[in-house]
Amino acid sequence: MTNHTVTLRNLTTGYTAKGDDSIVITSGIDATLPAGCLTALLGPNGAGKSTLIRTISGNLPPLGGSLQILGRDIAEYTPAELARRLSVVLTERIDSTHLTVKDLVGLGRSPYTGFFGRLSADDLNVVDHAITMVGINHLADRTVATLSDGERQKAMIARALAQQTPVIFLDEPTAFLDYPGKVDIMMLLRRLCREEGKSVLLSTHDLELALLLSDRLWLLNRTDGLMAGSPEDLIIQGCIGRYFTGKNLRFDTSTGSFRVDFPSIGSVSVSGSGPRAAMTARALNRAGFTTRTAEPEADVVITDEAYVFDGKTYASIESLVSAVSESRSR
Repeated sequence: MTNHTVTLRNLTTGYTAKGDDSIVITSGIDATLPAGCLTALLGPNGAGKSTLIRTISGNLPPLGGSLQILGRDIAEYTPAELARRLSVVLTERIDSTHLTVKDLVGLGRSPYTGFFGRLSADDLNVVDHAITMVGINHLADRTVATLSDGERQKAMIARALAQQTPVIFLDEPTAFLDYPGKVDIMMLLRRLCREEGKSVLLSTHDLELALLLSDRLWLLNRTDGLMAGSPEDLIIQGCIGRYFTGKNLRFDTSTGSFRVDFPSIGSVSVSGSGPRAAMTARALNRAGFTTRTAEPEADVVITDEAYVFDGKTYASIESLVSAVSESRSR
């Protein structure tokens, strides 16, 4: 993954207002997209993620700096040429609900046939391959209006794949999906990178999923600009915790996950190990108790079959926490 398909140098993004005034959203951005790599663009609301996606996809002109696609400045491409280099999947609902999925995916061939061009046998083969790659053969004859959000998103990705571009940009492709659907889309995009050699950049608010499944991250905010690197390098450098902060939110570098700090109302010692002990500690933390491990005189003793507190046995964590809370509130 050493070949770079997209290169940003001192890029400034934003909007041109009336007259000669410009509204700058981000500036000084330096980053690259490697070929065959899944990159997630992360940042808080208002960081400029969508503006950046729209700029590097050619939908907004850069306000400054350099933006190269496959070694060539984006301004040098005609719209038709650019459509053969990169494809874009945005969050807007498509106004093509009466089309079948196969018809929709076929629109990905427009850069080669024209919008109303007739699909050749080769074009149809490309469409079929895209549908197969995304795993929606069973939806090919369904109309877009009958699809779920996840199915529609897969159809849009298949359309981008039929466009046969080396670069794909996606703005919030996992929005509105349930958790299994989010994982499904992310794994699909990973597979396209590895099997098709695509460069894929997606913006997302699904932070922990991006940390788990992305090859690289672009971290963006209005204060620190853009940081790029592998999830693990950025975790070790403390970038995740710096870019995503909150009153009760903490990023745990040792586990690579976010934690919520609950106000403490007391301390409970726990004796036990394994998943049941971990879940007991989590439930007690949420109830406001800090926990510590103690042997053998612990407040809570976890056995193979039950939870013991103050000489009484409880069958569930819920009943145990209720008992601890009632006892400590006296």
